[in-house]
Amino acid sequence: MKYKRIFNLGDLVIIHLSFGTFKLDGGAMFGVVPKILWSRNVKPDKRNRITLGLNPLLIIGKNFKVLVDNGTGSKYSEKEIDIYGIRLKRNPFKIYGIKKEDITHVILTHLHFDHAGGSTEYVNGELKRTFPNAEYFVQKAEFEDAINPNERTKASYKKENYEPIYKEGKLHLLEGNTEIVKGVKVIHTGGHTRGHQFVMIESRGEKAIYFGDIVPTSYHVPLPYIMGYDTHPLETLEIRKKYYDIVSKEKWLCFFEHDPVPKAGFIKRGEKGKFIFEEVKP
Repeated sequence: MKYKRIFNLGDLVIIHLSFGTFKLDGGAMFGVVPKILWSRNVKPDKRNRITLGLNPLLIIGKNFKVLVDNGTGSKYSEKEIDIYGIRLKRNPFKIYGIKKEDITHVILTHLHFDHAGGSTEYVNGELKRTFPNAEYFVQKAEFEDAINPNERTKASYKKENYEPIYKEGKLHLLEGNTEIVKGVKVIHTGGHTRGHQFVMIESRGEKAIYFGDIVPTSYHVPLPYIMGYDTHPLETLEIRKKYYDIVSKEKWLCFFEHDPVPKAGFIKRGEKGKFIFEEVKP
């Protein structure tokens, strides 16, 4: 089926999921880059919003199914659905023969609503973990900032997405780089938020990376294309430089979270040393 985006990486299987789409302001998504430049790639609507995908990653090994991020979830009012243009897929796991109960680990790159909103759901009016058999993982610094947001960040954090999991003892607070299961490691990056992390995957010498919001779409690969939402944009720039050099030399498979349709491929050096993206199909 055309929606099946399945990649083999050594002994692991990686599925690039699509949970649906939502919309954010195009100017905010591209920061200091002028609209005349970014709009060549993505067209804004009449409200200057661009369509973004909700594209988590599922990593399957012999004894685990690790889900990285989980989209917005469905706990929104009609007003919020309109503001963010949320359009969700009813059951994104179904075509892969997977159930929510099968997920063993949930890694959250950070706790913004479009990455952690699907962590909980209402069942008969009661707020519960969406993935009942999973352990959840996030950086401690991210959790601290999420439960005590400032005026600039509070719109992105919703406590119902993570506080119930923490109270149940199922949200593990990490302090730095950590291997979650064999071959799946989180790297604390900072940049987008103080506690942002992305995910490195390795098996039998093959490597992949899921950037989270350090590089939200394939259109953000150029180094200056950093979101206005980033709390520490210069950190984002430095972590990009460091890992672009690594992934381009070692040919890591790169996954992006917010392309309208899930995209994966390689980051390479193009003319004049600039980094470019080359898509690959599963």
